[in-house]
Amino acid sequence: MSEYKIVAKVEDLKSGEGKSVEVNGENIALFKIGEEFFAVGNTCPHRGGPLGEGYLNSDVVSCPWHGWQFNVKTGEAVSGPAKIKTYPVKVEGDEVKILIG
Repeated sequence: MSEYKIVAKVEDLKSGEGKSVEVNGENIALFKIGEEFFAVGNTCPHRGGPLGEGYLNSDVVSCPWHGWQFNVKTGEAVSGPAKIKTYPVKVEGDEVKILIG
């Protein structure tokens, strides 16, 4: 059964930042763009780099290991042949929640 899980507080991230979170055994990268949050699988399909530690430019994250790029809103590759998983995110009060399951 899918359910939203709390992964952060709104104030934990500034716009343009990302962080890695683990929820129910899933490794997820959480990003804040403006006042919106986006979540994607944290593992780059190229060599397993941690996307949550990557470089965010607008809505594109670059893997810190080899530079593969993905749109954090859609999961689509900007460079490289792969797509990454995206997760629905919602904010309730000061809590950021990701749909898991």
